[in-house]
Formats: sequence, structure tokens, C-alpha cells
Amino acid sequence: MKYISSHSNPFFKELLKLASSARQRRKTQQTLLEGAHLLQAYHASGNQQPQHLFVTEAAVQNREVAELLKKFPDVPLSQLDDGLFAELSELKTPSCILALIEFPRIPIASVQSSFCLLLEDIQDPGNLGSILRSAAAAGCDTLFLSKNCADAWSPKVLRAGMGGHFVLSIHESMDLLAMATAFQGKVFATVVGAKSNLYDCDLRGNIAFAVGNEGAGLSENLLAVINQHITIPMPGRSESLNVAAATAVCLFEAVRQRR
Repeated sequence: MKYISSHSNPFFKELLKLASSARQRRKTQQTLLEGAHLLQAYHASGNQQPQHLFVTEAAVQNREVAELLKKFPDVPLSQLDDGLFAELSELKTPSCILALIEFPRIPIASVQSSFCLLLEDIQDPGNLGSILRSAAAAGCDTLFLSKNCADAWSPKVLRAGMGGHFVLSIHESMDLLAMATAFQGKVFATVVGAKSNLYDCDLRGNIAFAVGNEGAGLSENLLAVINQHITIPMPGRSESLNVAAATAVCLFEAVRQRR
């Protein structure tokens, strides 16, 4: 096992860029997974092996991590100095294992979606991760993200997604107008105050939900190409739901109807 203890180590410098820069992640098509749970989810999904694994000294004493490492006998393994490991982690109490992985590569041409989301300019990483987690739980197959969405493969979104990334087909920087127009099924735009009620809609068959920015909602251009605008009835005193919560409500109403 190689031991990395210096800030000047070229490999560590590359990892630091990867942990902190969406541009670097997109350039290399790589990201870092932190913690045993995410690595287990990655492995369980049948994805390829990680490119490299990193542990702290404490990992040697951690039975769960030791058992997990046995699943990757051919993956290079390095021990990081605790201080260096902490710099790669955004957690107040860092875990003791990191994995360097490649983004799953799924050609757009191969996507045959029957239950998908169009996400326009979702800014908050926590919201995006929660949406991914709900989408995975609801059985969505594909997510199309606009150019101005938060980075789907950032550490914060990965943590909030709780492994949802690895069972979904995720496509970033997409032209949502083109996707909505070409979708072979019904597309529903979620709009506060729309005349149609979510619970009155037929959500069987091929469907897509278009969900907009936390503050601005869906753009006028996207709304113009979607003719089914729906709202979630809210008899309480709140004006609106958090975008992640609203998306979850829509997804699971579709699940109820499609059972």
C-alpha cells in the first residue's frame, strides 16, 4: 500500500482539484466518493471498479471498511495522511475511505425513457441530491439536467443522493426544450397555481415531469412547449413546497398510479 503524506505529491494535487472543482470533474469525467455507504451502493449497482481507493490509518481498524476493500482486490490502494484526507473531505468528521471513480457513460442515443425528469436550473446541491434520491426510489430511469443545474457529481450532491446516482441515467447540460419536444409520451410542467391538479392527471404510460429553479420556477420558453401544466393542491397556509419535496410528491403519485 502506497503512503501519501505530502501536499506536494502530484497525485494528491489532482485529487484536491477534483474535490473542489466542477470544471475539473467534467474535464476528467471523474469524481470522488466518500464513505463506505456510497462505495457499497456503487459496487451493488454493478458499475465498473473504482480507479483508486484511499484510506486513513483508522480504516485498518474498521471492520466494515476492511470487508469492503476485499471486494476490490485489483484496485490500487493508497493510505493518505489524516490531514490530507481531511482536505479532500467536506464532512466535519471525515470518513476513512474515498474512491476515485469515472462517471458512468450512457450515450443519449441509447436512452429509451419511460419515466423521467427534466430539471431546469436546480441550484442547491442538497435539493438536487434529494431529487436524485427520490427519483431512484420511485423507479425513474432518466434525468436530464439543464446547463445551469448544480454539478450532479459534486461531493455534496453525491452525499444527498445516497447512491441514487448509480441506478439512474443522468445527462447534464441538456437542451430541455429539445428533450421535451422529442419525448415519446406525456410531459407535465410543475407550476404553482396551474389549473390542472396533479391527482386528476393520468400518470400511466411514458411520462416526464419538468421541474424548475427554486426561485424562478420553469422558464417561459420551456413552459411554452409543454401543454400540460400541473400543480400540487395545498390546503394549508404555505404558498409552495421545497422543489425536492414537490418533485417527490409528483414522483410517488405516479408510482401509485402505475402499480
